[in-house]
Amino acid sequence: MNLKVLLPTEILIDQPVMKIIAEAENGSFCLLPKHVDFISALLPGILTFVDEQNCEYYLGIGGGILTKSGSEVRVSTIYAVQGDDLGTLRQKVAEQFEALNNRERLVRSAIAKLEADILRHFVKQGVGTDA
Repeated sequence: MNLKVLLPTEILIDQPVMKIIAEAENGSFCLLPKHVDFISALLPGILTFVDEQNCEYYLGIGGGILTKSGSEVRVSTIYAVQGDDLGTLRQKVAEQFEALNNRERLVRSAIAKLEADILRHFVKQGVGTDA
């Protein structure tokens, strides 16, 4: 099978694999090369795959869609981070979430400032008043 993990801005993984383990709403599942064609909505969590040298790799994903068609397996997700082991993956995910939280705080602050500026402009212009 060939696994391709697609993010909005890049292709994170495009390589042959022997096994994929992921989690959907109804539980975990394993895909092997002769598995029937398949589609599933993935939950946020860990996607595991085994390459042709029998090495196991881990991806932290923010949910997504998995499709298997023939030997092609595609995972489309908005967020994914790769780790060689679960400890490394946990640290990388924590760092990514901290960075996302910081960006979100900056965006919220900018939006609040923009809203306040708009309200000040309306008050200055007398918009919405009876005067």
